[in-house]
Amino acid sequence: MRPRHRPSRKVRQRRTIVIFSAVGILVIGALVAAIVVLSPHGEPEAAPSSTPKPTPTKTPTPTPTPTPTPTFNKTLYSIDDPNSIWVVADKLRQLNPADWEPPDLVEVPVTYVNQPFMRQVASDAVVQMFAAFTSETGLSMASQSAYRSYGSQQDVYAGWVASLGQEAADLTSARPGFSEHQTGLSIDISADPANCSLDQCFADTPQGQWLAANAWRFGFVLRYPNGYTQITGYEFEPWHYRYVGPELATELHNTGVMTLEEFFGLPPAPTYAN
Repeated sequence: MRPRHRPSRKVRQRRTIVIFSAVGILVIGALVAAIVVLSPHGEPEAAPSSTPKPTPTKTPTPTPTPTPTPTFNKTLYSIDDPNSIWVVADKLRQLNPADWEPPDLVEVPVTYVNQPFMRQVASDAVVQMFAAFTSETGLSMASQSAYRSYGSQQDVYAGWVASLGQEAADLTSARPGFSEHQTGLSIDISADPANCSLDQCFADTPQGQWLAANAWRFGFVLRYPNGYTQITGYEFEPWHYRYVGPELATELHNTGVMTLEEFFGLPPAPTYAN
């Protein structure tokens, strides 16, 4: 029996390399197979990137331009021309000419004590105002006095001077040429039947209270309000109303300005210049 020969060292080394190479190939193959099994669809596809939607820009709401408040036109009518419904007559503002007479006087068809005449536009407004008062209250009013000529005012003023003296008369009655009654735009109003006629207590009557609250609606203003003697020159006369037209009467009512002197920036007229 022949003895067994051991392989040489080189042969053994070669076998070892072959064995390790085979094992390495098997390991690598196993890893590849595992990857394929775990990833059956192959390499994962990159998720499609979504395009971000643009954020809509909010269009700012335009701020409306405020409508300017119309300024009252104080020059619409003259305050110097006696023909104007805005003429201002006071102790510093004599009518020009002093004996001026309105060209359009008409009889005012209302209940009266002394037959009233006024300028046409003022007469129409008085009729409407008296009718509205009766409709709203069931009561009546009457005209005490309206237009007075220069000559008539001379007589009235002289009577007050004789009765009270000139200083006191000047607080109650206008000198001829300075009277609002001469413009044909003023009227003295009383209750009908008479109650507190031409007296300050007229302010407390239903007629006086209604006029104070509503005369402006018809273009009239209380010409000599309480507490304004140092501006108008006259004591409180709750019966004396002056026609200035709806525009000006409404403006005075809305702004709370009490006298024509203040509204038109005229100097106070507590006394006559001479």
